[in-house]
Amino acid sequence: MDQETASSPRWSSTTKLLFGLVIVGITAFLLSRFSNLIPPLLMIFILAYLLHPLTAIVSRGLKISWKASVNLIFVLILLILIGLLTLGGVGLVGQIQSLVSSVQQIVTDLPTYIQTYSGRVFELGPFKLDMNTVDLNEISQQLISYVQPLLGQTGNLLSAVAGGAAQTIGWLFFILLVSYFVMAESSGLQGDLIKVNLPGYSEDFRRLGNELSRIWNAFLRGQILIFTLAFVVYTILFSLLGVKYAIGLAFMAGLAKFLPYIGPFITSATIALVTYFQPFKLFDLPPLFYTVGVLVITSAIDSVIDNLITPRIMARTLKVHPAAVLVTALIFANLLGIIGVVVAAPLLATVTLLGRYITRKMFDLEPWPPDKGDHYNDAATDWLARIKNFFTTRFTKHIESPKEKNDEQQS
Repeated sequence: MDQETASSPRWSSTTKLLFGLVIVGITAFLLSRFSNLIPPLLMIFILAYLLHPLTAIVSRGLKISWKASVNLIFVLILLILIGLLTLGGVGLVGQIQSLVSSVQQIVTDLPTYIQTYSGRVFELGPFKLDMNTVDLNEISQQLISYVQPLLGQTGNLLSAVAGGAAQTIGWLFFILLVSYFVMAESSGLQGDLIKVNLPGYSEDFRRLGNELSRIWNAFLRGQILIFTLAFVVYTILFSLLGVKYAIGLAFMAGLAKFLPYIGPFITSATIALVTYFQPFKLFDLPPLFYTVGVLVITSAIDSVIDNLITPRIMARTLKVHPAAVLVTALIFANLLGIIGVVVAAPLLATVTLLGRYITRKMFDLEPWPPDKGDHYNDAATDWLARIKNFFTTRFTKHIESPKEKNDEQQS
């Protein structure tokens, strides 16, 4: 007796809608219930994505397997991380905590400091300023009403970085562990980091993957390079100028590069408060002159980084408005903490890309309009390509040189 071939019945539109809503509801519940896991998961994706090209270079250059190169890279990262935590990590955490406490105390005592200048007369050449004619109490209250919320948000942000050092270290090792397994199982193919396979949508997912790759390549590698450069430069600069909390302020100045407009303002305000009220002044300068001098030098360094270095690294990689990035950074800072500030711009560009795709599909339009030819590689990617070619060439020469020598000797 022949058995009839059983075929699975198709779902009706109502059934599809019902299960779709159930999946959306469960996803929303899980995101709200386990929201504290979102930043580590995002960091896992970012780390795996950034390390993938480096691992490929090592694998091809040393002619070893993909898993061997992954093992080598992560062992080096682990050793570097342990070294940083042993030598500088504790100092950075301590400086940030002290910086936050000191600035908050200064802002709290600001009316008292301002009151000490009441009744004084300042002369600068032919100009004279009589403080008796100025209502310092009103000025101080207005100043605090503007400055304290901004510094409070900065304090919360930096405290999230510095607070709970043991918990932060634990999360770092968790991120490294999961990133290792993600990298090891990707088989050397960047598309295998995230696998999505829906019938009929392979081309759409390929195009989306290319666009997302361009966005994250353009921003993350370039912006992290700028952050590292700013952190190193400001650490050296503040140390030479005798600024207190040099490492903490340098970290804050580097972090400000992720936050347009408001980031540099908060950093300048914090530097001004710290330099004015710190006991040590370089060359025993008066507090006001010392503070102005530090701010002028810092502004000059900022101008060089923002106008000369950043355009060469970032070019026009992300077509998102800085004001929109600022709003997005403030939103994601509350949702994801420090990670929200770092990835605000690429997340905004990603949401814009997905929103444009969904909108065009809903109106039965072609989701991929003709390319206008304005896509190009950013400078950071070009630099990485040059480094990749350099090391690949060197490794190849190093490996093949014995053969060449043998051939020459035999000939």
